[in-house]
Amino acid sequence: MRLLIATGGSRGDVAPYTGLGVRLREAGHEVTIATHDGFADLVRQAGLGFRSLPVDPRAQLASAAGQRILRAGTGATAVVELLRMGRAVMPALGRGLLDAAGQGTDLLLLSTTTASLGQVVAEALDLPTMGLFLQPLAPTGEFPHVLTGTRSLGRRGDLLVSHAVQAAVDRLVTPPVRGLREQLGLPVRGAGAERRQAVRQGVPLLHGFSPCVVPRPSDWPPCMEVTGYWWPSSPPDWRPPPRLVDFLTSGPPPVYVGFGSLVVADAERLGAVIGSALRAAGVRAVVQTGWSDLSVTGDDVLAVDDIPHHWLFPRMAAVVHHAGAGTTAAGLRAGVPAVPVPAQLDAPFWARRLTALGVGPGPVPLAELSADRLAAALRRAVEEPAYRHRARALAARIDAEDGAAKVVAAVERLPVTS
Repeated sequence: MRLLIATGGSRGDVAPYTGLGVRLREAGHEVTIATHDGFADLVRQAGLGFRSLPVDPRAQLASAAGQRILRAGTGATAVVELLRMGRAVMPALGRGLLDAAGQGTDLLLLSTTTASLGQVVAEALDLPTMGLFLQPLAPTGEFPHVLTGTRSLGRRGDLLVSHAVQAAVDRLVTPPVRGLREQLGLPVRGAGAERRQAVRQGVPLLHGFSPCVVPRPSDWPPCMEVTGYWWPSSPPDWRPPPRLVDFLTSGPPPVYVGFGSLVVADAERLGAVIGSALRAAGVRAVVQTGWSDLSVTGDDVLAVDDIPHHWLFPRMAAVVHHAGAGTTAAGLRAGVPAVPVPAQLDAPFWARRLTALGVGPGPVPLAELSADRLAAALRRAVEEPAYRHRARALAARIDAEDGAAKVVAAVERLPVTS
């Protein structure tokens, strides 16, 4: 079967689908990923087909709109700013999805960022679809909505807020959805109607995180499942840089510091705060530059570019990160304590889960970050053995799961002919 996985966003929104694509290919399917040009090498190195989608996500996050999202952090304002930025690029994204799917596919697999427009494209081309999400976005009363922060209003309150967020999202993305439907000669309806129809039809919506981390809500529709994580693919010929190997063997295990796709306005100040915290905590560090071009100086600091987290994290004493879904997953897989520094959107949700699971001393939000607070959190993460013990126990449970196998099985249950 010819499968097209369509996803957009940062590296963390793309990398899990490379490993999933490899598993689907090993099951006998022809797999292509449609995403931004900046991730073409990432996809092709996994041995998968690549089709281009428009938009440069790094430039978007560095733009004035992207910085407004960062300043808003989480909650209603951040959601509105995110959707406004997304709505501006959705017409181009819709055309890109149509072109990618039109090159030939039997099944369209959609991420969070491509689902609303991808459903329209699938209807126009008479293609079956399946959702592959990395966050639990569907309304539930069992925890606060992923995008609204961490404060619970109780089961009824959380459910009402979840539905309110979903309704707001539907309203904001409806204009580009309607526009694409009109262009394709389809009956005009909004994003909410599109989503509700998919649920009524039982379109599978699979979630790529561990039920040990976020159990499947009991109030979700039967078509929604939590499978376990989908791990990124790594190039088979990858080798660690010699300077990194030398650094790791020259002293005690360092901590990792990295903020992935987060783009901060004052990376120089952030680097200075982190450097002061590392010195105060008395720890060595491997610092990933990321999309902010983070620079931290010091004799016991090594700067690196992209290093596969599955190789690096198990060698760390702790990981300090922005609490994105993918980096959170990699830290849990490695079984090392975490110090999340959440900044925006779903990051506070994942940071809260890390704290609830007992694998770290609690978040140090970017908006409240200081050298003293980060140093204190680092000392606790490295020196208190309970965090590492719990992290290792959870990693063993996650390692026993096979999220990709559940996706393969779901794909092969669909009545699709190639």
